[in-house]
Amino acid sequence: MTAALTDDATAPVRRSRAERQTIVLDTAERLFASRSSRSVGMDELVRETGLGKMTVYRLFKSKDDLVGAYLSRKAATVLAFIDAELTRLQGDPRAALLSVVDAVERDVTRTGFRGCPFTNVSSEYDDPQHPARSAAADYKFELHARLEDLADQLIPGGGEDLAAQIHLIIDGMYLSGGLLGPDGPAAHGRQLAERLIDSAFQGTAR
Repeated sequence: MTAALTDDATAPVRRSRAERQTIVLDTAERLFASRSSRSVGMDELVRETGLGKMTVYRLFKSKDDLVGAYLSRKAATVLAFIDAELTRLQGDPRAALLSVVDAVERDVTRTGFRGCPFTNVSSEYDDPQHPARSAAADYKFELHARLEDLADQLIPGGGEDLAAQIHLIIDGMYLSGGLLGPDGPAAHGRQLAERLIDSAFQGTAR
């Protein structure tokens, strides 16, 4: 009796929903980072994924949903990195605050940096309820909450102003770095943050 042979090379690749979602979001990140989310149409994005159109739309009902999901995933990645740093530096809030600024400095000086993706993408949409605007605002809120918690550890009961100032430095580094490059004002962000932190701490020690 002859056994039937199957040509595995022609068999369709079966991927889980999570794998398909990752493919779509990875493709969106590549295209959005090199251009802008508005300039990338869904037909182009579907072609670039190598998936079927219905497969993509089953994962994301609209481009707006996809843009929001792209920023939400990026936010989760950035915040997870920050949280790991805060755990590593637990008990040293000054070092933890500066580690966040150091991470921003590394980001704005990397090759191909084009500005903060949360600001870039959310600014393309006027509706404050747009998924991109909501995802960007949620990220900024979560980042600020972490900065304020660290500032409160450093200056018990008085960290609100310091957290706001550090947050403004971070936003300024992203804006300046994207427009003027890493050698512009963004290069002074870390130094300014260090001075603010030390000044605020010394003020409470008097």
